[in-house]
Amino acid sequence: MSPARTKVTAILGATIALVTLAARPAAAQLNGENLLGDNGVKSGTQAAPGFYLSSLYFRSQTDTIKNAKGDRITFDPTQPASQTVNVIAPVFTYVSKGTIFGAHYGAMAVVPFANGELEAPAFGLSESVSGNITDVYIVPVQLGWHASRADVTTAFGFFAPTGKYTPGASDNLGKGMWSYEVSGGSTVYLDQKRTWNVATTAYWETHTKKDGTTDLAVGPATLTGVRVGQLLTLEGGAAKSFMHGAAHFGAAYYAQWKITPDEFGITVPGAPEIGKHRVFGIGPDVTIPIATKSTLISLVNIRYFWEAGAEAKTQGQSLVMTMTFPVPGIKIPATK
Repeated sequence: MSPARTKVTAILGATIALVTLAARPAAAQLNGENLLGDNGVKSGTQAAPGFYLSSLYFRSQTDTIKNAKGDRITFDPTQPASQTVNVIAPVFTYVSKGTIFGAHYGAMAVVPFANGELEAPAFGLSESVSGNITDVYIVPVQLGWHASRADVTTAFGFFAPTGKYTPGASDNLGKGMWSYEVSGGSTVYLDQKRTWNVATTAYWETHTKKDGTTDLAVGPATLTGVRVGQLLTLEGGAAKSFMHGAAHFGAAYYAQWKITPDEFGITVPGAPEIGKHRVFGIGPDVTIPIATKSTLISLVNIRYFWEAGAEAKTQGQSLVMTMTFPVPGIKIPATK
């Protein structure tokens, strides 16, 4: 799991607002905490022993909502709706020098801040959410194994509902729920010098009921609790490494499926079955080292994703940028 592993919340508003405002049901669903694309071509590799301070920037843009059949939902072609989400997060990562069952122990904490804009002119709606703290992500246990031709990681993490959340509000920055995530994956090296690799890591995410949605009156009915369905996410890619592994260029991907339906705690007679969402993303993944002649100061990673194959979900593009600083910097051996 890289220091960028931060399943921070995005803004819930766009999908929910468009569904709520439409005169007819729209096949979009509740999002989990998973920030798609925050791991890339070495998703199954744990960082080397040490302490790291990272800065993560995530930007997502979309103007497309797909129904359960993958068809685009259009409310008014002359006044399209759009959503932009920005996230900035400091990431604190520690990896031990010692081992447990042959694995290095790691831990991580992420404190994200987000803002976003929702524009739906077809409904006369324009909302801007100011930047503030959203749901904090903690990984108390991460184990990483290293072999000559493969790395393996497994971890447990959770999201605490620290971001602002009010049921039905358009300016929520949190999800109003506790979320729990277990993961496992591997990076496999295709040559003895470990310059070519492929990687995949799986993340399984579960959730508690959303705050304030139990015994909540909605017209003549009463909610018994809203719960986001369980999510399965795969993240990884393939890359060629350079400069003794400090730099790489490759292609990263993600794929997400909702494996259990959302629970709304209420039944609407005649409402169509929404189904369970899915989405895929792919794009370039580049890491560039910043160093002096004697010290590695930072690693800068940039990924850009185009989404495709969405069902019951928004579809768009996203940018992920991470700058990671080893504390202190890593000394570079002198060459003769």
